[in-house]
Amino acid sequence: MGRVEPRNGLAGRPRLIAGLDISGASDEGYALAAVVVLSYPRLEIVEIQTARARPPFPYVPGLLSFREISVLFAALDRLTVQPDLLVVDGHGQAHPRRFGLASHLGVLFDIPTIGCAKSLLVGSHGLLREARGSTAVLKHKGEAIGKAVRTRSGVKPVYVSVGHKIDVRSAVRWVLAFATGYRLPEPTRLADQAASGDLATRFAAASRREGIAGRR
Repeated sequence: MGRVEPRNGLAGRPRLIAGLDISGASDEGYALAAVVVLSYPRLEIVEIQTARARPPFPYVPGLLSFREISVLFAALDRLTVQPDLLVVDGHGQAHPRRFGLASHLGVLFDIPTIGCAKSLLVGSHGLLREARGSTAVLKHKGEAIGKAVRTRSGVKPVYVSVGHKIDVRSAVRWVLAFATGYRLPEPTRLADQAASGDLATRFAAASRREGIAGRR
């Protein structure tokens, strides 16, 4: 927890952003982790990597990162490009121990990392206006731990927190920049598809077709 740096470590605008997500365990006990790397500002897919493995122990509230980190680590370790920023479908400091999955990954890889979760783990916030871009401070035990962020007008917010080498203000700004039409920002929206469907297969097939077309 003390190794998390809540200061902006990005040198200018990120060139490559990686979204990370992991599926729930299958009936056989396997989970599929996915990393989708996008270019910025075009938000086009550059690379997709996945890893499939059995998490080392069952789900325990508050210890999710220790259960999932090895599978996500394996997917990240397969990348052939170096992302400038990670956006994780999970919490950073908005966690009972102030060290959720986003912080765990950010510290391990020493990369600026944002936690962007679909639901609250701890804390609460005040009134959040309906307009896109509206925010409200997320607090737990009197401490500001992140922000609720409205990425689309009239839809449920996402919960943004510091993972590592980023400040809350920058994290919110980048999440909004990456949320171009859906509730979830593109990096984690596509990572969710890769972890639960066949996005990686479709991307590989499209890349092969483009390669063949380019050689003609």
